[in-house]
Amino acid sequence: MSHKRIVIAGTRSGVGKTSIATGLMAALAAGGLKVQGFKIGPDYIDPGYHTLATGRPSRNLDTFLTAPADVLEVFSRAIADADIAIIEGVMGLYDGHKEDGGGSTAAIARLLAAPVLLVLDATSLGQSAAAEVLGYREFDPGLHLAGVILNRVGSEGHLQLLRRAIEDYTGVRVVGWLFKDALPSLPSRHLGLIPAVEQREIKAILQELAAGVAAGIDLREIVALAGKAGPLPPGAGESFARATAQAGARVPVAVARDEAFNFYYQDSLDFLAALGAELLPFSPLHDTALPEEAAGAIIGGGFPEIFLASLADNKSLLVDLRRRVKEGMPLYAECGGLMYLTRSITDLEGRTWEMAGIVPADCRMQTRLAGLGYRKARFCRDNILGKNGDTIRGHEFHYSTLTPLADAFSPAYSWQVGESFYYDGYTAQGILASYIHLHFLGNKQAAANFIAACKRFLKAYRRRNASCNY
Repeated sequence: MSHKRIVIAGTRSGVGKTSIATGLMAALAAGGLKVQGFKIGPDYIDPGYHTLATGRPSRNLDTFLTAPADVLEVFSRAIADADIAIIEGVMGLYDGHKEDGGGSTAAIARLLAAPVLLVLDATSLGQSAAAEVLGYREFDPGLHLAGVILNRVGSEGHLQLLRRAIEDYTGVRVVGWLFKDALPSLPSRHLGLIPAVEQREIKAILQELAAGVAAGIDLREIVALAGKAGPLPPGAGESFARATAQAGARVPVAVARDEAFNFYYQDSLDFLAALGAELLPFSPLHDTALPEEAAGAIIGGGFPEIFLASLADNKSLLVDLRRRVKEGMPLYAECGGLMYLTRSITDLEGRTWEMAGIVPADCRMQTRLAGLGYRKARFCRDNILGKNGDTIRGHEFHYSTLTPLADAFSPAYSWQVGESFYYDGYTAQGILASYIHLHFLGNKQAAANFIAACKRFLKAYRRRNASCNY
């Protein structure tokens, strides 16, 4: 069966593809379709908008973080009971993590045999728009460029000029257009859009997006174009089925999820669950303790710097977290989670807030980007995810820096660029915390090692408690 699917790409970042893709999802869902959202590349924020627009968890598609077989498996699992997939691209259509465009929107579209709609910002453009579209069409003739969506069109006359030029010179149809200010602006800050979970008016914004998109784009035509996708290629992985078959007894794992910590790949969590994790959400902002039965904990990324006063004031949770770590409970943290585990965080105004004190370092926010990009790194020593020398794949994107408090500070990872070596994170008995974000489906052994560590702790904890009852 060839499921309906279509990719919303951009000529570059900032052309409005997130607003248009999310608006399309919301409009189609409001019309009664089961819409599955996807985001190409390493992104946590856009999928949050997709999820609210569709009522279904959005999924990431990334051939650096996971293998192509994993991407096909993720896509096939998610689309199985949906009517249509809307796939939002990353950056410009051909921008990837390699010089050959590896992992780009175009590469994922080819992998999924999906037609592409190119979003073009019409600001200050006339007939030159045709040259731009022609270039994108000719750059990869094998790509199915099904149409163009014009954004920020100045007037009706401007629209007619653009449509004639594009369709006459390129043969690519203009399938929709949005005039300037037709869509509401999505609020943003230093790391991009503000996560949907933080916005009280997000439902009203999504309704505006859906109405604006539906007014400028023929939804029936989008569905028809999505129906022209080719059959999915063979080669989808079977990682989830294998993990489930080998899972054994389940183990409770606490996962931090609230306004401050919400950067997780849904399929990464799903893979941990397939391996045997019973995922228990908790809030470092609002809960006074971890779930009592937790035999491990994960604190993902997010924006702890926005909630420093509340995080610091919730001392009971910090005390409980330190107690659990002292007992030997495995603890894994990424980026914002790493920041939360340090002794303190200093904000952009120079105010310092006490944090968990589990990682022997201080953290400081800065206005300049401190780390960005994909990482292929090696463990510096044995830890809860792997052995010294094992490799992982991940990415980082942060505006804070870490200052270790002792010469004995033990970094988690190292990686090499040219002749230079770089180090990241911290690891000690039962703890691994770093700026690197992992997708566990792309780091299967690391995921299995973490679950195994949680099971060992649970077994030892029960044994200790049983002996105390006599």
